[in-house]
Order: sequence, then C-alpha cells, then structure tokens
Amino acid sequence: MEQRTDAAESRRKKEGLDPFERFVELSTKVISRAPFFAVVVAIVVIWAASYPLWKSTTKWELAIHTFGAVLSLLLLVLLENAGRRNTEAMQEKLNVIAEALAALMDSRAADDPDLREAAEDLRDAVGLEERH
Repeated sequence: MEQRTDAAESRRKKEGLDPFERFVELSTKVISRAPFFAVVVAIVVIWAASYPLWKSTTKWELAIHTFGAVLSLLLLVLLENAGRRNTEAMQEKLNVIAEALAALMDSRAADDPDLREAAEDLRDAVGLEERH
C-alpha cells in the first residue's frame, strides 16, 4: 500500500514540473548511468581513430575540444539544476522533521517549561512559522 502511495505521489510531483524540469530529471537519470559514460568513451575512440581523415591536426583537435566544451557546459547546467532541486527537497524534509520534533516537544512541555523554550528555539533556528 505504501509503495502505491509513494508512486502516486511521485507521478503527481512529475506532472507539476515544467518541461525543462522534466528534461533535467530525465537527463540526470541518463547521465548518471554507465551507458552514458560508455557513449562518451566511444565518441573519444571514434575521434581518435578519425585522425587520418582530417587534413589538419589543428582542426582534428579543435573538433574534440569544441565538443567537450559544449558537452561540459550543458552537463554543468543540468547537474547544477538537479543539485539545486535536491537541496530544496532535502531542506523541506528537514523542515518537516524539525516541525514534528517541535510539536512533540510542545506536547510534552506541560511538565517542563525548558522544553517549550527549546521547541521555540528549534522553530526559530530552522525558520519555521507557527501554523496555528
């Protein structure tokens, strides 16, 4: 049952993403797998084997450097976006955990006034607003 809920929630989150975010998510999954590395290695091998086909060594080197620079820039943008989204998701999880802990501390604070103060400090430290 829990897996179904997680899958449904994951689908809802994906449906809420704009086209660029969906592209980044898909790209990140593809880039982080071994087949992508194998494709890049194959491109370098094909480039190295193509040396006799080029009239100029400079143009042969320029081809791989241009390809590498463009690929590096695109991957940097995609991976930075993915990293930002992961950081935001992690922060949201930490906020939820801190709020749950603060609520638990509040429920036990009747016997211990220091506990209520600690719960308020926790909310202040994490930047949570009271939701009453």
